[in-house]
Amino acid sequence: MTDSIDVQPPAEGLSPDNYNLLVDVLALDDAGLRHLAADIHPADFSDYFEQLSPEQRHELIERAGDLITADVLAEMEDEVVEETLPLLPCPQIVEAITALDNNDATQIVEEMEANQREEVLEELRPEDRATLEASFACDEETIGRLMQREFVAAPPFWTVGDTIDHMRNTGGDLPDLFYDIWIVDTAFHPVGYVPVSYLMRNPPDAKLETLAYEKLTVITQDMDQEEAAYLFEKYNLISAPVVDAEGRLTGMMAVDDIIEIIQDENKEDILALACVSEAGLTDTAVSTVKARAPWLFINLLTAILASLVIAWFDYVISEFVQLAILMPIVASMGGNAGTQALAVAVRGIAERDLTGQNARRAVVREGLAALINGIIFAVVLALVTYVWFGRQDIAMVAFVAMIINHFFAGLAGILVPLALKKSGADPAVSSAVFVTTVTDVVGFFAFLGFAAVMLL
Repeated sequence: MTDSIDVQPPAEGLSPDNYNLLVDVLALDDAGLRHLAADIHPADFSDYFEQLSPEQRHELIERAGDLITADVLAEMEDEVVEETLPLLPCPQIVEAITALDNNDATQIVEEMEANQREEVLEELRPEDRATLEASFACDEETIGRLMQREFVAAPPFWTVGDTIDHMRNTGGDLPDLFYDIWIVDTAFHPVGYVPVSYLMRNPPDAKLETLAYEKLTVITQDMDQEEAAYLFEKYNLISAPVVDAEGRLTGMMAVDDIIEIIQDENKEDILALACVSEAGLTDTAVSTVKARAPWLFINLLTAILASLVIAWFDYVISEFVQLAILMPIVASMGGNAGTQALAVAVRGIAERDLTGQNARRAVVREGLAALINGIIFAVVLALVTYVWFGRQDIAMVAFVAMIINHFFAGLAGILVPLALKKSGADPAVSSAVFVTTVTDVVGFFAFLGFAAVMLL
């Protein structure tokens, strides 16, 4: 370890970009470390902590494990939480879970090993344990697993004063942050809501039924998180009630949790388009290879298929070596055209803009756009080919092949994800392989096939 240095925490906290400061922080004595950590926001501290190596994280926990508070755990990446939890004593974890809202506590318990989870659940209060077990009874990536089970509900005949008194008396059982009071009937079905800001602006004797907004966007426990995020985005929601199969209010989703879902889903789609998974802070080279190798193997098979098409016309290439020079240009342009259409189509499907009603119009649009682009760049390539090789026939081959490949690439870019979506597969995960296959095979076949007909 380096010699101790004097690091003074700035008055307004540390910049999350200054990650190299953490290495210096580890050189402080315990008193200096705690003084510095006290001035850092939990989100910033979790960022700093994640940038340390596993050995450095272990050292920090051994020296000042109590700095890993509930708020810090809630801000950490899942893989770092999974690595950190075995280093913390059970009472500290129990205290953190008790302090957090149910949804954050569920995500932490989710990262535990089975034996540690059992030990922690045994130490929790019965009501907290029952709440967590109810969350784990729901499928992963559904709202029942992610929702916040602490909320404020009131009958319509309560007044503003009754509601405020209820919240004051409830105290610690209230969620840390909430935006709406849910109005429920006698069967505990949500029938409306009153924003907290609107509640505070009305007199104490005003009844909730006279203040309530009745247009509710209700989310079910078994709804997929991506569908819930779509509803929040579509209706500009701040929060939404969550109901069970009988329509009873069981929880709520708030916009801060939905933002996290949207970011996760967008990141997942972007990585899926490239046929890779996220390389987390704790991933090794071996785990990364295991995640990527299957897709690379599929790409190898599709590349062999394209090579078989080339081999089929090897006699044409042997007669006209200029074709070997032009072939990659045609294939590359078609691949880029297909990727453009694919990105637009996958995004349209994810945002519910590309549906069965407008799919035909979208297919026609992409096909026509690909055809026009194909003609434009076919003219350019034909002129370059003629100037380069001085042969009109080879320029004509490049011209026709470019148009054909562009057109089929554009169609493949939108038809493949639509077909996969209809079959129940995730178009973001597997579309790229099929589109690449179509553009390569069609591009080489059109180019070399037309060359065989015209030149020989």
